Amino acid sequence: MIENLRLFILAGEPSGDRIAADLVARLRGKINLELSGVGGDELAGQGLATLYPMSDLAVMGITDVLLNLPRLLWRLEQTARAILAANPDMVVLVDAQDFSRLLAARLRKRGYTGRLVLYVAPSVWARHPERAKRLAPLFDSVLAVLPFEPEAMDRLGGPPTSYVGHPALAEAIASLTPPDRGPLVLLPGSRNGELRRHLPVFGEMAADLARHEAVTELIIPTLPRLRDRLIRETASWSAPVRVVESRAARSEVYQQAIGAICVSGTVTLELALARVPMVVIYALDSHQSHVYAKLGRPWVSLPNIILGEQIVPEFVAAPLLASPAKSAMRDLLDNKKARQDQIKAFDELFRIMEAGLPPHLREDPADRILKIWRN
Repeated sequence: MIENLRLFILAGEPSGDRIAADLVARLRGKINLELSGVGGDELAGQGLATLYPMSDLAVMGITDVLLNLPRLLWRLEQTARAILAANPDMVVLVDAQDFSRLLAARLRKRGYTGRLVLYVAPSVWARHPERAKRLAPLFDSVLAVLPFEPEAMDRLGGPPTSYVGHPALAEAIASLTPPDRGPLVLLPGSRNGELRRHLPVFGEMAADLARHEAVTELIIPTLPRLRDRLIRETASWSAPVRVVESRAARSEVYQQAIGAICVSGTVTLELALARVPMVVIYALDSHQSHVYAKLGRPWVSLPNIILGEQIVPEFVAAPLLASPAKSAMRDLLDNKKARQDQIKAFDELFRIMEAGLPPHLREDPADRILKIWRN
């Protein structure tokens, strides 16, 4: 007899939505699944009727959080009530670290006895290591998408943590030869605050980069819900931009791309696994700028963090100027060997991501979830 798992899953932003949908698809191949929760287009494709729009949670930076605080607090209470009323066997919270921690604490306080899992470990290895111990009484387990995170969680006294890889591994491109010409990919982020801060910077770069002989066109891969906004906001740029929204279109663009300029985030890992040379930027708000300086201006892009060296150029500032990143991108377009060097480093990144780091070798996330549930 096939077992039945009642699962509540929550994703707070597009990268988490993709990870959550991958988990649900894997679980459906192993078990009967009753699904509820919060998600976006990817989880909707797996049959989730979201409790409310995922975009309500997709805020970042203290300014955006304060502006949206009443709505976030209401969604927190609404989510807790929905979970307690349904009493699912397991709750999986994907990233959305602050919201997930507050929700888990509220559920524990109100007596939820099912399994609570955090999918995507918080960056306790980068700052606030004391957070690891605070998570231990809240979560039965953590699923990490970066190979060094289980060791860090163990060392810092966090919940049991396993490395499960990242869905982007399935779309890795093996070619190690950079093209001589191709589209330049622009990735300005998906949260409202990110788009507000980064689109003007991309607009300042667009015309000059579009004229480069190696660039055939400018392309922004995005989500369906953002397509019209991006078309509207890029219409005034002094160079044409093509906006694509489907997963298939994005994969095709990555295969052809000469390079990418992207906002720091999970997309840096996706680009690296697709072997796309890149320049990484991030426009900080005032609070983020203070924290970033206090931490000693660490690397922010995942390829640099995982490999432990600066493979891709990073420009992180408040305010963020377009000219330094534009110059770095032009240097990369001018230098095929520099693009080749990034791609070779990305090959090493793929090997690490594919296998994991002993003793925490990569596990299938669905298998790990089922072990947690059954134990």
